[in-house]
Amino acid sequence: MNKFVAKAASALCTLGLGVVLATAVNAAADRDAIIERIKPHGQICVQGDDTCGTPAAAAVAASSSAGRSGADIYNRSCAACHGSGILGAPKFGDGAMTARLNDHGMDGLMANAINGINAMPPKGTCNDCSDDEIQSTIQYMLDND
Repeated sequence: MNKFVAKAASALCTLGLGVVLATAVNAAADRDAIIERIKPHGQICVQGDDTCGTPAAAAVAASSSAGRSGADIYNRSCAACHGSGILGAPKFGDGAMTARLNDHGMDGLMANAINGINAMPPKGTCNDCSDDEIQSTIQYMLDND
């Protein structure tokens, strides 16, 4: 009977070791799955910040603001106020922009758009617009005035 007990004990130890190993492998797989589920999906990279991400991230940030037309910027950032003339904003298409151009010139319009005037904050609601994009948006508004 001692041989039987020894074989049974050996089998139980082998079975127990197999369970422990299987549990360890499953735990590692679960840990990897958890890490995969909670990892960040991306990075926030502010335009002009060279310290974030890779050079490709900076290129994507730069290209997202480059090449926008005056119409795109107007529709996205300016139409809410200039479409209705709220709080004294020159209403789009009613001649008010042309009148202001005659009074202040393009430099005056640019200064007001970039620095803000009355209820309009600096650059309106287009904080990521370049000065050239602001000027193209003003020109779009003038062309449709």
